[in-house]
Amino acid sequence: MGAIVFNVTTAALMVMMVNCGLGVVGRDTLRGRPVPWAAVALTAIAVGGVLLQLVWSGAMDALDADPAKSGWWREFTSVFMQNGGLFGGLWNLVTLAAVAALAQWYWGGPLTLGFFLAGILLPGRIDSLLGFGGGPSTDPRNFAGSSGATYFLGATLALAFLTRTRLPKELALAAGVPALGLAMWFAQENGHGLVSVYGFVLGGAVWAVRRQVARRQAARRQVA
Repeated sequence: MGAIVFNVTTAALMVMMVNCGLGVVGRDTLRGRPVPWAAVALTAIAVGGVLLQLVWSGAMDALDADPAKSGWWREFTSVFMQNGGLFGGLWNLVTLAAVAALAQWYWGGPLTLGFFLAGILLPGRIDSLLGFGGGPSTDPRNFAGSSGATYFLGATLALAFLTRTRLPKELALAAGVPALGLAMWFAQENGHGLVSVYGFVLGGAVWAVRRQVARRQAARRQVA
């Protein structure tokens, strides 16, 4: 029963973030938007990682993020290894493609890649700083998988939606992402929830900086 609740809440959090992304970019605008190349690239690398696992039995041992093993590359390569079985692997690939596409359409390609990289590098270090973990890990489960970085990236869409709407239901949806994330962490020790909170906070910091820069540029244009 506990595993079922874990999976349901984890999936529900992703559904909330995707709906936030659809809300912030506009559901009716998707067909007219350009190909999200950053999302295509990330998804292609993730698919390549799965194919590598299929043809090389030692891929996981060589590329996962087990802290008991040496290798600086593991922190990055482990993101593109999948260890959740067939359904878990497909879920990770589909959600990565969807979230990265929505993120690129709102944040742009460079920031999307930057957020994804932050989702790889920051959670484990913040966990260590706060005493929540034993070292860098790109996924909340067993040192491999793209879900940790994907949930981190998805949470930035919730923050963006929170800043773009005034409707109570939409505000509740956006604010519900970090709220559910915290609840998942405290009730289940579900790392997906915790990395979502980290992503939400970083998204807020980047949004604030972008807004301040835009205001300064607007003021300079008025002076000129």
